[in-house]
Amino acid sequence: MREPMNKPAAKSLRQVLVSSLRQKRTDASARARFVDADGKLIVASYNVHKCVGTDGRFDPGRVMDVIREIGPDVIALQEADMRFGDRSGLLDLNRLRLETGLVKVPVQSLSKSHGWRGNVILVRKGALKDVHEIALPGLEPRGALVAEIELDSGSSLRIIAAHLGLLRRSRQQQADVLIDIMSRRGDCPTLLMGDFNEWRLGKRSALSRIEAVVGPLPPPLPSFPAQLPVFSLDRIIANRRELIADIAVHDTPLARLASDHLPLAAVVDLDAATR
Repeated sequence: MREPMNKPAAKSLRQVLVSSLRQKRTDASARARFVDADGKLIVASYNVHKCVGTDGRFDPGRVMDVIREIGPDVIALQEADMRFGDRSGLLDLNRLRLETGLVKVPVQSLSKSHGWRGNVILVRKGALKDVHEIALPGLEPRGALVAEIELDSGSSLRIIAAHLGLLRRSRQQQADVLIDIMSRRGDCPTLLMGDFNEWRLGKRSALSRIEAVVGPLPPPLPSFPAQLPVFSLDRIIANRRELIADIAVHDTPLARLASDHLPLAAVVDLDAATR
């Protein structure tokens, strides 16, 4: 049985803006924060905004440098492909593999795409056991990529990488699909990661629907817009409360420049989740 948690009152947009403006910005590398993460998995979620930075420049190299700063074992990317045409991938995945050891989870999509509807999962450790591409309902072409990974320790971890829509009704429908995926095989530790385009809680929030099934969510961490983050659009959610040992926004000068979102990173403790 999950322990009860008192929910904080929902903040108004004005309260969120004022709170963010009062906070002193300091460089906050997620990797530096996770100094006690030896032996645990580092996962991350990053909307790379088609590699267009806050200065309006298209520069995939900066995005890859941010990923290298984080040093994740698993990372879910959003907007890593062009949205239209042949949906070409935008990163030099061979360079990324050589520099970080991260390898793309393969998908059955257009030959030039990195992922599925812009969602990409990259893994540094372990072997791929299964992968599925899920079309999410709504007016926009949104999707989720589901990968089950067998880690070097022999444990399995399911990753659901998703990018939810801009319309509230669509996000509600999409959340229901994701909940079904998370609930279908509850025996496997599962992480839902991505840009949810949702920061409010309440009856009509996609987050509330997910929370009703998996229990209290990790604290909201402002990640958008990158240069002055006030909205907690990006999330890493587990189907087991003990799975996420720590979570943080990766906020560095380069991350503030490379995309309009800051990455989110977390320490995953599979041992605690399987006790």
